Amino acid sequence: MDPVQYTRDNLADKLRQHGVNPTHQRIEIAYALFSRQSHLSADQVMAIVNEKHSETSKATVYNTLNLFRQKKLVREVIVDPTKVFYDPNTEPHYHIYNVESGELTDIDASAVQISGLPELPGGVVAEGMDVVIRVRPE
Repeated sequence: MDPVQYTRDNLADKLRQHGVNPTHQRIEIAYALFSRQSHLSADQVMAIVNEKHSETSKATVYNTLNLFRQKKLVREVIVDPTKVFYDPNTEPHYHIYNVESGELTDIDASAVQISGLPELPGGVVAEGMDVVIRVRPE
């Protein structure tokens, strides 16, 4: 299956399908994320968007990324308390994080085997699980 070629028009449709009003700034933020299909921090998204449209504030970027996360358009990947990435790939998968280079790469979910979960407290169900393997050069 060929990967989707994202345009601002089809991203506006994608936002609508997820219940997000496609404002100009939201479309530009979505385009920064989805056209690259890479893991970006909020600051990286803001820098990309502001290359052409310098009117986008940091608050707008953070609020939009949070909205996209709530609407399940992106996954939030927290690699340490100071580094958060936004991943446009919402299919089940895991990550390798290089602590030296800051690079975050995908691992296919079938490449990781988990043999069970602990008993969960009553009244809750598992919503998801994140696996981040942190690596560094030898």
